[in-house]
Amino acid sequence: MSSKSSARLAALTVAAVCTAASTVVLTSPAHADSVRIHDIQGDTRTSPYAGEQVTDVTGIVTGVRTYGSSRGFWIQDPAPDADPATSEGVFVFTGSTPQGVAVGDAVTVSGTVTEYVPGGTSSGNQSLTEITRAAFTVVSSGNAVPAATPITARSVPAAYTPVPDGSVDDLPLRPARYALDLYESLEGMNVQVSDTRVVGATDPYTELWVTVKPREHRNLRGGTVYGSYDSQNTGRLQIQSLGRAADFPDANVGDTLAGDTTGPLDYNQFGGYTLVASDLGTLESGDLRRETTRRQHRSELAIATYNVENLDPSDDTFAAHAAAIVDNLRSPDILSLEEIQDNNGATDDGTVAADRTLATLIDAIEAAGGPRYDWRAVDPADKEDGGQPGGNIRQAFLFNPARVSFTDRPGGDATTPTDVVKVRGQAALTLSPGRIDPASAAFEDSRKPLAGEFRFRGRTVVVIANHFASKGGDQSLTSRYQPPSRSSETQRHLQAAAVHDFTAKILKTQKNARVVALGDINDFEFSETTAILEGRGTLWSAIKSLPESERYSYVYQGNSQVLDQILITPSIRRFSYDSVHINAEFHDQISDHDPQVLRFRP
Repeated sequence: MSSKSSARLAALTVAAVCTAASTVVLTSPAHADSVRIHDIQGDTRTSPYAGEQVTDVTGIVTGVRTYGSSRGFWIQDPAPDADPATSEGVFVFTGSTPQGVAVGDAVTVSGTVTEYVPGGTSSGNQSLTEITRAAFTVVSSGNAVPAATPITARSVPAAYTPVPDGSVDDLPLRPARYALDLYESLEGMNVQVSDTRVVGATDPYTELWVTVKPREHRNLRGGTVYGSYDSQNTGRLQIQSLGRAADFPDANVGDTLAGDTTGPLDYNQFGGYTLVASDLGTLESGDLRRETTRRQHRSELAIATYNVENLDPSDDTFAAHAAAIVDNLRSPDILSLEEIQDNNGATDDGTVAADRTLATLIDAIEAAGGPRYDWRAVDPADKEDGGQPGGNIRQAFLFNPARVSFTDRPGGDATTPTDVVKVRGQAALTLSPGRIDPASAAFEDSRKPLAGEFRFRGRTVVVIANHFASKGGDQSLTSRYQPPSRSSETQRHLQAAAVHDFTAKILKTQKNARVVALGDINDFEFSETTAILEGRGTLWSAIKSLPESERYSYVYQGNSQVLDQILITPSIRRFSYDSVHINAEFHDQISDHDPQVLRFRP
């Protein structure tokens, strides 16, 4: 038998172990004797014992977490009640690495029932029921761990969550009807998934995503497509491990975790419900290959958008990006690049020029066998465009001067807006390259659209490079508020309206003008942002020409989704579109975005 001193553990206050990114919610202290774990968990998301002291709660240890900021262990009652809504497991938070406790120990635990909110209450995340300020005693060791509850395609409901237009905290759990209710009813319990397909590649934090529903919105490459706000893909589940990070598999979308993956079901800030595996399935490769688009015909103009993820001269990814542009994208005539950083990257010393960044990339492309590109961009004002502090990210054009020419109209700078005039019956930019409405509140602390005029085979094409405001601050799909708030949309809607109105002005000046608005729109093809950008026949998102199962450029929490888009005006009628999957599905990605390519005959 081993124990910890109650006096020692009492000194471990909640305030000492919580960070600014998390919140613990306590009510007035009370006392409860001889309660069981299912009593603590209750049949709603918040414990009926929140804030109360509980004594001698019994359970078998199912997992011990010895790393990170949330150290402790899970216990589970081996004698469950008959209510499927009440979980039989709970996490015991110790703060420091728990000593003298192991999987299979039968323990008694006394402490305070706490509702811990990963990310803090402002995040909108659900709370995780825990026992904190805990003292425990090991009663016996070597006991059988309670059998894992299987999570299967049949057990997970198709409906994601009730939609009360508010908090779901106090709604009775209905695990047979709603997926989030099912996962909540298993919170802290030993669970198991078997032979699951990977739908989100391993990330630097040693996490991956699987689906227990192999047919749910599956695409040909093994991903799960997010096609509307009502198809959240309930079979997705995040997998972490209680083992060494070095032992975690490097998985790509389409791989399989064969056999059983077993461990406690947790809830965390970055993914919601997470199976923290004590036993991890064996990775079987799906042999996913990076895609290559076709080369444009001589009479086709090829325009691409590619988010190169905070590229600056200190990075070691230039050769890989160059190979992707030459080999996978087939050297498009025009490249709109997002997240080009200034010449010293995140160093915050007032530098805004990015000529070294662009020259390094151009040299690497030529070394990879591509054309000698030229470039155009407008340097932002220091710290005015958001992104990584000190990085001064911006959009930039690369173009192949052997195929296209750039129409320079000087005077564009960080604060001077470009406009539209008529020249010999055609729409023309007053500044090329120039920024669209840079002083507008729509683009505060965000990237300003970059417009430029190009000539191809005697025809003018106006290209507008965009990088709209990110989704930072939005509530997650697993939020306690349903439907979750998407507060970041407000700025993107303003940005979309500005780009739409500028495009409409071009079309008013020249009805048959060829305009391509493209970039990291940071929103879905079915979103209101895209609808505002399109307007009534002004622009159209060409990714919608693809089958629904092929519409994605980004993978987030196991959902393959659209963030990068190329929109075209009605005069561009005959075209081909390709979302070239080279990054988002792979653990060894050089960017988190897949590039998009449009080819057409002007």
